Amino acid sequence: MNNSLRAVWPMELCDPSGLREHSETERSSRENVGDANHGITMVIDKGLGRNAFSDLIETASDYISCIKFGFGTAPLYKTEILMHKIHLAKQNGIMVMPGGTLLETAVQQDQVSGFFKTICSLGFNAVEVSDGTIELPRNKRTELIKEGKQLGLRVLTEYGKKLSGSLIDAARLAETMESDLAAGAEFLTVEARESGVGVGVFDNNGDCKEKVIDDIMEFVPEPNRLIWEAPLKQQQAMFLRKFGSNVHLGNIPPGEVFALEAMRRGLRQDTFELGVKEKAATAEEFFYMI
Repeated sequence: MNNSLRAVWPMELCDPSGLREHSETERSSRENVGDANHGITMVIDKGLGRNAFSDLIETASDYISCIKFGFGTAPLYKTEILMHKIHLAKQNGIMVMPGGTLLETAVQQDQVSGFFKTICSLGFNAVEVSDGTIELPRNKRTELIKEGKQLGLRVLTEYGKKLSGSLIDAARLAETMESDLAAGAEFLTVEARESGVGVGVFDNNGDCKEKVIDDIMEFVPEPNRLIWEAPLKQQQAMFLRKFGSNVHLGNIPPGEVFALEAMRRGLRQDTFELGVKEKAATAEEFFYMI
């Protein structure tokens, strides 16, 4: 994407936080997509058509790290449209993967080999390994992670059940994360579904259970390898205020990418403080008492 128009705006207005704007070289190469130190935005696509997807990429690709074709939607597309979307995402340096539920279905249907063969032939460059719906033994989870890596895919994993009311065990999450990273996964996502209500770290009103989040942060070996699913604005704002502009967030609706990036930069009331810098004191502002 051509970013030359950004020169029109002072940098302080483009990114008051001073933490999000890359150099032109970094933006054009996108070699560091998924950098653990630069906040990831994972978008969930539940069925965008060719034109809507192209519009998303044209306007927002600079602010998208990964696109997930939610749950089991990938096989429902006409192949030509699916491949077009995958190619367009990759062309713009974006990780693209089917939802973890599709791999869970492959496990349940004894079609893991066919799953990996198909997603590789379609051009996906990443895969999500999860057990939100099924029970997945530790050895099988490790096997799936390693198979994805061997096929040249970037592997992300997910922790937590999709059932309403499911809770997060911080110690078990940390143990799972450690094993996943050792097997070759790059990030672990904390489950919240696409609704963000009544599951994982969110209550039935979609508000964050900060005590659970604090417990997770106490146990996890590498906090910058966590992606928090946070589809709702108040959830995104809470994570940004708690962890800063570069916290990793997932399950972001396509229409909310710009709004989230504005919050990351302190360009929205909800996180305005992220862009407020202390004013340097001038000589006239010092008072001396004798």
